[in-house]
Amino acid sequence: MAIADFISHLQVERRLSAHTLDAYQRDLDALAQWAQTQGRDNPEALQNADIRAFVAAERRRGLSATSLQRRLSACRSYYQWLLKHGRVEANPAASVRAPKAPRKLPQVLDTDEAVKLVELPTDAMLGLRDRALLELFYSSGLRLSELCNLRWRDLDLDGGLVTVLGKGNKQRSVPVGSHAREALRAWRTETGAANDAPVFPGRHGAAISPRAVQIRIKQLGVRQGLFKHVHPHMLRHSFASHVLESSGDLRGVQELLGHADIATTQIYTHLDFQHLAKVYDAAHPRAKRRKAEVK
Repeated sequence: MAIADFISHLQVERRLSAHTLDAYQRDLDALAQWAQTQGRDNPEALQNADIRAFVAAERRRGLSATSLQRRLSACRSYYQWLLKHGRVEANPAASVRAPKAPRKLPQVLDTDEAVKLVELPTDAMLGLRDRALLELFYSSGLRLSELCNLRWRDLDLDGGLVTVLGKGNKQRSVPVGSHAREALRAWRTETGAANDAPVFPGRHGAAISPRAVQIRIKQLGVRQGLFKHVHPHMLRHSFASHVLESSGDLRGVQELLGHADIATTQIYTHLDFQHLAKVYDAAHPRAKRRKAEVK
């Protein structure tokens, strides 16, 4: 079946993550199943009107706008691949648009909360590891997968850089702050790890799993007295928001995060505006008067 060939292409040639491959598989399986209910056994034969009908059916079934957008994106990529290989004459999903999803701003830690989280006691080996892990997350804005796959050879602690392989198999180098370098040096001294060893090993010396990191960071957030649900991506969001707030350099933040499209990075400008709006409401005399009048 063409869908299986397409998934294989994504896995072998584009080297997408297992999580992304699962999402593509689910979305295209949904398309194939819907086509069968319409008496169409071959999704390759679907036309533009069919894709519109599929999206409408999924919306009636209760899928959110975000899920519909993802589902349509998978369809577009699939048919574009078929078109490239001469298996269809046109991309039937190219002109179909999903309903707009409301913009959901990522939750971040403020500066005091971030400092409170990362400043763990380091009198035990586990404390050294946790401190190094949190400091590196917040210092460099790494993705969870990037941190889990990190080897000591990827870190240049003297030069203050870490080199990671991000989405789309793209390599980038990101600065590592002084506090993170200090924590990483202490952690390596404790473990005596070789250059090719994982920076954060899990069981049996293999790289730590993403799930283990998620669970641990949630536990540490509670232990440090934070009332937010702390997770790895929140540290990445906090890194981006704080750098942008201080520098105003959107392009620079885009490069640091490894975003292919600056539109992805622009969400942090909305967070920055929220911060400025709070400052205005708290400080401007007319804003204060307006609040008093509402009461």
